[in-house]
Amino acid sequence: MRVVLQRAKRAEVRVDGDVVGKIDRGLMLLVGVTHEDTTEDAAYVAEKVANLRIFEDEQDKMNLSLLDVKGQILSVSQFTLYGDCRKGRRPNFMDAARPDHAETIYEAFNEELSQKGITVETGRFGAMMDVDFVNDGPVTLIVESK
Repeated sequence: MRVVLQRAKRAEVRVDGDVVGKIDRGLMLLVGVTHEDTTEDAAYVAEKVANLRIFEDEQDKMNLSLLDVKGQILSVSQFTLYGDCRKGRRPNFMDAARPDHAETIYEAFNEELSQKGITVETGRFGAMMDVDFVNDGPVTLIVESK
């Protein structure tokens, strides 16, 4: 499992012009799933995302987690995170999980985050989406399960 995590001042995702997910301060997540990923991978990455100390405290040090600042998450499925660009000019997506498996793991990941008391908004799995957000910092990290 691979997540590109971006600290956000605000974020929203639209499908066919309609807002389907929107947050204020928190994290914008692009979530990719590969064939071998399990619900245990989803739980591991959710724990890591919720507890990473990437928000500033009173001394402007990154000492606070999303849970500490009571931030929200906008989670967007992103199979292209497993695009292999090493050969040729067209990415190879063989490492991306098939949609049925990917959706199951993606939903388990979002549920793990919700169970921690985090507000989780999402895009629409498999849809063409327009994502708009303001990166705070900017702070961008990659979190992987393996």
